[in-house]
Amino acid sequence: MIFYAPPDVLSGLFTLANYDEPTNEAVFCPMGAGCATIVQLPLNEGGSQRPRAVLGMFDVSARPGVPRECLTISIPIRKFERMVDDMDESFLITGSWEKIRDRLSR
Repeated sequence: MIFYAPPDVLSGLFTLANYDEPTNEAVFCPMGAGCATIVQLPLNEGGSQRPRAVLGMFDVSARPGVPRECLTISIPIRKFERMVDDMDESFLITGSWEKIRDRLSR
């Protein structure tokens, strides 16, 4: 799954990606071309035992192709399915996330 997202949305996806992990390294931000961080590296992660999400679109040559307030987070499908399963018991049901969600709707 590839999400083009502003910081508030990225923070939620980042936090949810780490929710069920034994370490705080479920998301990584490698140096790479825009297409590598969106496609190649997440595909590589999909084959690992504990796939990680990839933050991307920091490539200055690719930045003009996306809205200035967006970065990407690409999540291998097995990881994304676990994240969806965790949603109902995660921070998404807290008042802290409600404040962010309200801010997003403005």
